[in-house]
Amino acid sequence: MDKLKILIMNGPNLGHIGTRQPEIYGSRTMGDMPELLSQVMGANGEEVVLEHFQSNSEGALIDRLEQAREQGVDGVVFNAGAYTHTSLALADCLAWIGIPCVEVHISNIWARTDQPLRQRSLMGERCVGVIAGFGILGYALGVQALYQRLRG
Repeated sequence: MDKLKILIMNGPNLGHIGTRQPEIYGSRTMGDMPELLSQVMGANGEEVVLEHFQSNSEGALIDRLEQAREQGVDGVVFNAGAYTHTSLALADCLAWIGIPCVEVHISNIWARTDQPLRQRSLMGERCVGVIAGFGILGYALGVQALYQRLRG
């Protein structure tokens, strides 16, 4: 059985996960991902190849999603950061590339009552699911959800 290729993507300001506003986003970093994935996936984690991509540029994120389609990526776990709430272009890209995507947010965007704009996602309806509020554990949960959906 071939390994699943899953792309973990992060949008603007998420290159500093673990140091950026730890009171909101926590102190764990993407370097903690292998351990988290192992905890969540167990032995099934060996059947998954992860690739990470982060950009502050909307165009670079769209380009990477289009490349993922060409490269046969099986699934995407995507935290688009602030673009979640503003980017029709990213939502349109997710709609046409045909790759199952799980939207992830480190914080619970619906609990961000101080900023109503952050409670809305333009991408959620283009994704197979949304995970929010569990810190970076949400990325590992997204990988697990994609694994279950694709291997079913």
